[in-house]
Amino acid sequence: MSGAALGIEIVVVFFLALFLLHRYGDFKKQQRMVLFGTLLAWYLCFLIVFILPLDVSTTIYRQCEQDHKEQASVPALVSPLSNRTIVNTTAAPTKSVRTLCHKPWSYIPDGIMPVFWRVVYWTSQCLTWLLLPFMQSYARSGGFSITGKIKTALIENAIYYGTYLLIFGSLLIYVAVHPELRLSWYELQTIGITAANTWGLFLLVLLLGYGLVEIPRSYWNSSRHGHLLVKTYFKASKLMTEKADAEENLEDVMEEVRKVSESIKYNHPLRKYIDTILRKCPLDYQEKMGRNMDDYEDFDDKQNTYPTEKSLVKLHKQVIYAVQRHNRTRVQWQILLQQAIHLEDVAKNETSSTHQFVHSFPSSEPAGWFSRYIYTPTVEWYWECLLKRWFYRLLSIVLTLFSVVVVWSECTFFSTRPVLSLFAIFIQLAERDYNYLYIEMACFITIFFLCTCVYSTVFRIRVFNYYYLASHHQTDAYSLQFSGMLFCRLTPPLCLNFLGLIHMDSAISHQEKLQTAYTSIMGSMRVLSFIANGFYIYYPMLIVILCIATYFSLGTRCLNLLGFQQFMDDSEMTSDLIDEGKELIRREKRKRQRIEDGENRRREWKERYGNPREDYAARNRSSHEMKETSYSDTVSSSNSRQAKYSRSGSRAERDRIELLQDAEPLDFNAEALTDDPLDAESGRHSGGRYLSMSSSRSRIFDDI
Repeated sequence: MSGAALGIEIVVVFFLALFLLHRYGDFKKQQRMVLFGTLLAWYLCFLIVFILPLDVSTTIYRQCEQDHKEQASVPALVSPLSNRTIVNTTAAPTKSVRTLCHKPWSYIPDGIMPVFWRVVYWTSQCLTWLLLPFMQSYARSGGFSITGKIKTALIENAIYYGTYLLIFGSLLIYVAVHPELRLSWYELQTIGITAANTWGLFLLVLLLGYGLVEIPRSYWNSSRHGHLLVKTYFKASKLMTEKADAEENLEDVMEEVRKVSESIKYNHPLRKYIDTILRKCPLDYQEKMGRNMDDYEDFDDKQNTYPTEKSLVKLHKQVIYAVQRHNRTRVQWQILLQQAIHLEDVAKNETSSTHQFVHSFPSSEPAGWFSRYIYTPTVEWYWECLLKRWFYRLLSIVLTLFSVVVVWSECTFFSTRPVLSLFAIFIQLAERDYNYLYIEMACFITIFFLCTCVYSTVFRIRVFNYYYLASHHQTDAYSLQFSGMLFCRLTPPLCLNFLGLIHMDSAISHQEKLQTAYTSIMGSMRVLSFIANGFYIYYPMLIVILCIATYFSLGTRCLNLLGFQQFMDDSEMTSDLIDEGKELIRREKRKRQRIEDGENRRREWKERYGNPREDYAARNRSSHEMKETSYSDTVSSSNSRQAKYSRSGSRAERDRIELLQDAEPLDFNAEALTDDPLDAESGRHSGGRYLSMSSSRSRIFDDI
């Protein structure tokens, strides 16, 4: 099993990152480089979290072997029946019996982990500090060429790169003014790592303090169906306002695109940029703008004023943002509407005496085998109306206990004698019996909970409309790459903080113990003693203040005072928004009910009477053909009589006869109107460059 666990986790973590990217990103529409950069950043961060417990168990085994080698008075004997190293420790003053060092099932051979961590760490740092900011600006740029996008990205990231150099230069000057510190490549590398970890730890404590309180509270509130339904009404009101604002913004941008498109004709040098912008617009707007275009008209530089390429770049950027925001709010509204209807169904079914869950709008798709045999209406009623709330309450209590343990350990992890950190106590108890499976599970659960508190906050926060992770493939490229940057900056200090909690980081615990492979690539933090002995130890204690502030919702109250509408039980504005959201949901339900009733009536009519519309169209078409045949025969006979008896008729009479020959009976049936492919082609509109171009006039009545 040597190295097998490492390979399995590498594969499993890759599919986990791919699943999350598929949920939030869009593989069909977004650029391949954006998806690849985000996937690589998420994958490396998740990989660090999953592999670190294996590094801890391997380090404990190596520490066991090293201790016994130092204490043993005779060479070690290897048992031929097992992978156990039997060491005689009778010569040691503190040992009187023979002890065993069990090799863990997930043992990783020497030399693999240092190389693995070095590749993973430096790749993630290059992504977060260099490549992802550049790709972020490149994807958001409205340039029409690769050169223009690269230029814009370099200009936007010059400020960030200057900030990094300023921080690194400040630490470099600090080391230079202390002659006792040698300025070698190792020290320079340690300074860079310390600067990155300091920035990440500063943000880590803020996000962790919020998540430790908000995650247990969110599950507890989820068990309260009434509270959850009221909050959904509140969200519906806010989302409808955002949706209306997005539609209005899209209308304004499309109006500006229409004006620019009408001013720049087909042979203008900037016309190719207009075509690129039009391809980013929704199809219905493309059709509207294409009908009013007249590309036969040449442009004249002397008579009209045309936009510049720079203004078109800005317009292109506005179009991308407006379309993305409009699509996102539209999809989110449908999802929120479905959630509100489901919660209302739960509230109605709670008082049901039949214990059968009834949906207001049953799914039109046929039920699968899971719904027919396992998740039946009875099982669904017991889960939704009875068991689900108790499950969420129990889960909330367990998460609350975890949060209390984390807060206590963050405030006491620097104390080694006595050991006050609960996580360190758990690991040391398992280390005495060399229970590696327990050690790995305890490490994985602990670091997974820490990552859940931090990463879930990253997924929850929203910086206006610039950064927002929306599920169901509605996250834009800028937000995806920004999340990848945050993950790469938060994960290394998070892992170092975890190693400090279990006393596996000698720079914090000040114990002469064997370091993990992950800690070895970080370098000795003692190069900067004021950070290792001060900031890394005392700054995490601020998590207590942040947890108290989150518990009393101080941030929410401050945002509410600043004018940002937040959900608060004792606010009059919240009550008004709840009533508005309830009315919106009721209106949407009536609309959906009317649509469903109309479909049912049409289905019943079709089943009872067949499809009379097609029969009527066929009879109408045949009758018109018969009328047309008799009418043409009448006209031809009259023409022959006119030619026979009045060969010298007047010119006006001959013109009237020719008009009658060209005339055709009008058929207002939609199917008959599209029988002629020429008529269908001339009447069809499609988005694009030459939307207004139609076929040439072939009949005398076409221009009427």
